[in-house]
Amino acid sequence: MNQNELEAIARAMVARGHGILAADESSGTIKKRFDAIKLESTEESRRSYRELLFTAPGLAEHIGGVILFDETLRQKTRDGVPFAEVLARQGIVPGIKVDKGATPLPGFPGDTITEGLDGLRGRLAEYHQLGARFAKWRAVIDIGAGIPSHFAIEANAHALARYAALCQEANIVPIVEPEVLMDGDHTIERCEEVTDAVLETVFNQLFTHRIHLEGMVLKPNMVIAGKKCAQRASPEMVAQATVRCLKRHVPSAVPGIAFLSGGQSETEATHHLDLMNKIGGVPWALTFSYGRALQESTIKAWGGKAASVVAAQQALLKRARLNGLAQLGQYQPALEAA
Repeated sequence: MNQNELEAIARAMVARGHGILAADESSGTIKKRFDAIKLESTEESRRSYRELLFTAPGLAEHIGGVILFDETLRQKTRDGVPFAEVLARQGIVPGIKVDKGATPLPGFPGDTITEGLDGLRGRLAEYHQLGARFAKWRAVIDIGAGIPSHFAIEANAHALARYAALCQEANIVPIVEPEVLMDGDHTIERCEEVTDAVLETVFNQLFTHRIHLEGMVLKPNMVIAGKKCAQRASPEMVAQATVRCLKRHVPSAVPGIAFLSGGQSETEATHHLDLMNKIGGVPWALTFSYGRALQESTIKAWGGKAASVVAAQQALLKRARLNGLAQLGQYQPALEAA
């Protein structure tokens, strides 16, 4: 492990005014996105779309890292340049999703466990050779009747820590992503209670596994009410609850916290991030690691048409710029109309 190298990479990913583009959609997920624009999901259509994203002029002004899917890391531009190299040339850190997805946790109905640790050491060595300098592992914690169980939280935290240790051994910065889902009918208070328990357990495991905290990035959910909850929390409540929860559990040694959007709209995710940074007084960079909340308007503008590439890139750059401003606490909703 080269601690200095890990720290430099982690800081670059969450640099001032910058965040992370999550372009690591699995084949199934991107098919759903393409279905919405009536485009067949083929290796070439996926490659063309990712090239559109990664070659957007000025992308590096607000994007410090990009998470890739295994297929994407191995793909190239039409001119034959590997995508990892395209990003690195711009000063953007290439990353890779390494987990194999969440599956039912035996004996605990409703709970899940993320798989993918088997063979991970070898895969990380290959990914490093292919140009990846950070990785991502997502643990999924659902809220419902009788869930999550304490064991599910412990099991997922342990897997996250083992993954992080393997990453740092390979000189790859781990993004640690414990996601408390916002799919249910739970209140913001219930979300805060569960997120408290999850973050406490995750950092206990990271400490036990001797993770170099200065060489990692945390990717948590925001503390927010479930989509089906009748009591909607205000944006200010979301920002205050999230910052309060993070202050309780995240050591100041962690260089950055890059939020997932978790199903929020583009504007919601940007507004919440901005309000958190307006609160201020935190030891870490608070930034974004958005997938759909950076790409939704982009993919609609593209529509699978070569003639719409420029319009799609402009949509991406607009969202990247607005989230870059939110990372600085300088976003204003009026900017959406610009």
